[in-house]
Amino acid sequence: MANASRQAAWEFWGTELKRRREDAGLTQEALGRRVFVSGGYIGQFEQAIRKPQLDVAVRIDEVLQTDGFFERTWRKLIDDKRYPDYFAVAAELEPLAAKICEFEPMIVPGLLQTASYARSLLLAGNPLATDEYIDEKVRGRLDRTVILKDASRPVYWAVLHEAALRVPVDSPGVMAEQLEHIARLSRERKILLQAVPFAAGAHPVMGKSIRLMEFEDAPPTAYTEGLYSGNLLDDPAVVKRVQQDYDLLRAAALSPEASRALIESAAEDYRRCVSTT
Repeated sequence: MANASRQAAWEFWGTELKRRREDAGLTQEALGRRVFVSGGYIGQFEQAIRKPQLDVAVRIDEVLQTDGFFERTWRKLIDDKRYPDYFAVAAELEPLAAKICEFEPMIVPGLLQTASYARSLLLAGNPLATDEYIDEKVRGRLDRTVILKDASRPVYWAVLHEAALRVPVDSPGVMAEQLEHIARLSRERKILLQAVPFAAGAHPVMGKSIRLMEFEDAPPTAYTEGLYSGNLLDDPAVVKRVQQDYDLLRAAALSPEASRALIESAAEDYRRCVSTT
């Protein structure tokens, strides 16, 4: 679906939401309370500024008794099979963000992955998948990285745990290429990159994957991901708490320069393994 027609369809979705909400005699705040989002988010859905997650669309149908209209329409609009349903809305928000902050405890974030690294991760989770399926997913992941190459790219700040550098996802060659790639992006000042060393010990988001996104004309969001599930958080108090945890995490991390040195050292270790095999 072309971008213009997709946007027009989302505007229709929002118009229908407003009409049916008003027919039910509910304010934005009242509907928001019943579907567990803020009233401000309902307003942004109605203006097609933001897209809801699937579970929110389902709850809207339940509250407004619309016989699955909003869920069915959502599924037609979020039709990009490159991403799982729970991540599709977060993926659509990425190009709109003015700033993206991420933390990954065990892997390199998707926006920084090379094709070989992404393929290895996808094959690990889908060992019986066809080449066509894996190729489509890899393309989807690499397509997202375009936003870091654009002149109007968002400020991107990634924090990785040292485990993401040391646990081999594939061969030493694949790992060396991946780490050299993110070190190069850091040297070229296209991203802000920090690493949390093993020696840092405990930190506020151990074992958790988090992403914060800020926008020019909309409130910030936080996105967390679990096993086959994602959660886009919009409550200002919750987003503020996630931001505080991220600030504490950055304080525990090495400086950008020391982080790059650690990443380059790990890449060299993998290169030496390649040369000895």
